[in-house]
Amino acid sequence: MRRLARSARTFLPAQLSMAQLRESAAGCTGCDLYQCATQTVFGEGAGRASMMFVGEQPGDQEDRAGRPFVGPAGKTLDKALAEAGIARRDLYVTNAVKHFKWEPQGKRRKHKKPSATEIAACRPWLEAEIAVVKPRVIICLGATAAQAAFGKAVRLNELRGRPWSTSIAPIVFVTVHPSAVLRHPDPVEREREYRGFVEDLRSIRLHLQLKAA
Repeated sequence: MRRLARSARTFLPAQLSMAQLRESAAGCTGCDLYQCATQTVFGEGAGRASMMFVGEQPGDQEDRAGRPFVGPAGKTLDKALAEAGIARRDLYVTNAVKHFKWEPQGKRRKHKKPSATEIAACRPWLEAEIAVVKPRVIICLGATAAQAAFGKAVRLNELRGRPWSTSIAPIVFVTVHPSAVLRHPDPVEREREYRGFVEDLRSIRLHLQLKAA
């Protein structure tokens, strides 16, 4: 007999509201990642944001704080948003996976990429956040977020730079994750990648402005 895949769907509240989603997600055991994480890190931001930014998963600092994008990648995102003319307070930010997946590296907790099974198990939370926030556009930060949006493994560079329609939302953009910018060891390459990230964000803002005109 085939075993049914575990999923966060069984933890969704009957009535979808942000407060109830956050409360229900705190007790989610829809995959095994909760066992090593400090807590669920749910999304946060404007209740009716026009833009929803989706990252991969919380990092070490996010896992401890219980908030998304508060570590080094979050600071890079904040800087890029400011340069692109986008106010973070007007956004909703979340992750494709709500628990920190890691492996020990000395005294550090080293980030570990979530599996396709874990991404799929957590997808109902992302779908519910979209249903409540009703953003005009979803911005996927990195390949894992794009995989959650498109429902399959994708190549980031093949999707970057133009809007896509997916089953999760009618307008989806894909760009790099700010942590990928930080990982470049060469300062020149790091700056080039950061500039490309800012330009992606500017293009998305202009796309929204043109749609609203």
